[in-house]
Amino acid sequence: MNLSTKYLGFDLPHPFMAGASPLSETLDSVKRLEDAGSAAIVLFSLFEEQIVSEEMATHDAIHGGDAISSEAHGYFPDADEFRLGPDDYLNHVRKCKEAIGVPLIASLNGTTLGGWLRYAELLQEAGADALELNVYELPTDPQVTSDAVEKDKLHMIKALKERLKIPLAVKLSPFYTSLAGFAARLEQIGVDGLVLFNRYYQPDLDIEELEVTRTLQLSDSRELLLRLRAAALLSAQLNASLAVTGGVHTTEDAIKAVMVGADAVQMVSALLEHGPERLTAVRDGVEKWLVEHEYESLSQMKGSLNHAHSPDPSAFERANYMHILASWQPA
Repeated sequence: MNLSTKYLGFDLPHPFMAGASPLSETLDSVKRLEDAGSAAIVLFSLFEEQIVSEEMATHDAIHGGDAISSEAHGYFPDADEFRLGPDDYLNHVRKCKEAIGVPLIASLNGTTLGGWLRYAELLQEAGADALELNVYELPTDPQVTSDAVEKDKLHMIKALKERLKIPLAVKLSPFYTSLAGFAARLEQIGVDGLVLFNRYYQPDLDIEELEVTRTLQLSDSRELLLRLRAAALLSAQLNASLAVTGGVHTTEDAIKAVMVGADAVQMVSALLEHGPERLTAVRDGVEKWLVEHEYESLSQMKGSLNHAHSPDPSAFERANYMHILASWQPA
């Protein structure tokens, strides 16, 4: 069975790959992901805040000695002599690139235009085959409009696209005022792919200690529904590559993602919970399903239930809300 797909310009044997997660933090685990059949591998994200924090801590450690003795500073090397910044991540990219034979996609989460540009170029130089921008932001200033937020992101992404030679994907949140409109503008400035969606981790409250606490819960298949609707709408209107991530745990989940038009299907929580071999099982399950249902290839199935090809396009629109409410019956 031909499961091949094209994502970000790469010809892949199938669409199933490991998304950004701690599973890619060591070279051995990256090799294990490749051995499990991951068609490409998205590395864990490099965060600009972490780099800046490390640089500031090192700078303070060096220059803080001045308060004790002005002569003591002479025993410390200058800050420029330290290997500051994303060196560990860049070395990891280089080692992974040498060790594996599938496309390696670096992931970057920046906070400033200069940071995005600087680290993106470093990742390209280190050998990343593509870059996934982890656009994770929670605007909290009531004076900042949604239009301003989008213009800021478009300006940054356009600048990146003009600097980089490798393919560029943008990992979006579902919370844009007009997701389809923003996605279309991203395509217009040359973005190669969109990743649907980033997971936004919500804080919890400890009512006894009166504290805000951080919690991490893995996804389940219910989270996929939001992605399916967005991919169904966007795949019918855009030419950019589409990846679905979040809520893909089973063969059925993966089939649904492809049916609404996904070119790539990223898996994270299922691999964290069951190991990389879960990807193998899902890929084999999809192949078996296609054979049983007499498909000639995966491409025949792709997009068959997106907004343009669905027998009931209204199911992806506002009308579906009315139908669901009207169909509810008390137990």
